[in-house]
This record gives sequence, structure tokens and C-alpha cells, in this order.
Amino acid sequence: MINIEELKFDEKGLIPAIVVDASTKKVLTLAYMNKESLKISIEKEMTCFYSRSRNKLWLKGETSGNYQHIVSITADCDKDALVVLVNKDGPACHKGTDSCFNDLVFESEVNHYFSLEGLMNLVKGRKEEKKEGSYTTYLFEKGLDKILKKVGEETTEVIIAAKAEDKKETIYEIADLAYHILVLMVEQGISLKDINDELASRHVIDHKVKQEKMTK
Repeated sequence: MINIEELKFDEKGLIPAIVVDASTKKVLTLAYMNKESLKISIEKEMTCFYSRSRNKLWLKGETSGNYQHIVSITADCDKDALVVLVNKDGPACHKGTDSCFNDLVFESEVNHYFSLEGLMNLVKGRKEEKKEGSYTTYLFEKGLDKILKKVGEETTEVIIAAKAEDKKETIYEIADLAYHILVLMVEQGISLKDINDELASRHVIDHKVKQEKMTK
């Protein structure tokens, strides 16, 4: 772990801080810190920036309530830029959007990026705007009982494939199950963040239990 004094601030005493959602790894914003705001960020474990337009420090969320709780701060190899992983309470952008980066400049037709968040958004879209011929839309139209039936069927398929120790088939069936679980989540109004938060809370509990066992 390096010391703040090792960081390279520019001629104005600032260092760029790229803020990233710890859960989704989505870039939220690019802001600047000086030594004072960085120290405050570390002490409070919440992002504090230096506003170049107002020439003052500002704690993110102090007026909006959209605080950013710091998970970690990492410097690049030249020690002149920071990546700040955060758990956020609300939108990162002052315009009310999840991220400040929303205006697409270019998108390749050849290179594609897959994420559960992207798939979740697609599934949500099929529920909100019914697309004719879509299997996902079909599931939503049939309702909860049909969705639950498919989750049950896919769970059985996973068990059969795993029991046969067929790795390739098990991966295939787990992917099918994961998709139908996402459909169920959308139907029930459950977000990926809800699941992430639940797992994170269990991780903390598990960590505490391990510590207790080690001290006995």
C-alpha cells in the first residue's frame, strides 16, 4: 500500500479520480481530488472531490443524498491517476442518470461485450415492450406459474448434467437456468443489486463467524 505523498498531483495540485461501481464495474464519473479531498475521502470512506469550477471541496451526496461509499482506491503505474471503487446510494450524475457516461460515440458491429446487467436490461425490455416472436415475451405473457415451471425444469437439468460429471453440458444447463432466473427476477421486481447486496451481507456475516472461530 502506497502513501499519499507518493502520488503525483498536477501543477494545480489535482489528480484525476475515475469512479467505478464496485458491483457492476461500470464507470460512473471522472472527477478530481487534491490532497485534502483525498484525505477526507479516506477518513470518511466516502468520495470527496475538488470542484474546478467552484474552486472548493465537495462531498459527493452532501446535497443530493447520493453518497458514494469507498471500497478501495488504486493508483495507476505512474501514480498520477486514481480508480475509486464505490458502493453508491443513488445516481452518480447530476442529471439523475446512473453514470455520467451515457452518450455513445462508437459501437463495434464485430466486437461485442456481454454482461449480466446487459442481459437483465434486455429481459426488462421484453416485459415492458412486448416483442412478437420473442421467447422471453412469451414467458411473461404466460405468467409466474410458467416461469416457475421453467426454473424447476432447468434446475433438474443442471442436476442431471452435474451428476453425469459432464462439464460442458453442466455449463450449458447452468446458463439456461441463469437466464430463467433473470426472467423470474424481472417478473418479481428483483434487481441484480438486490441479490448482490444480499450476498454481500452474507459475506460480512461469514467473515465475522470465521474471525470468531479463529479467536476461540
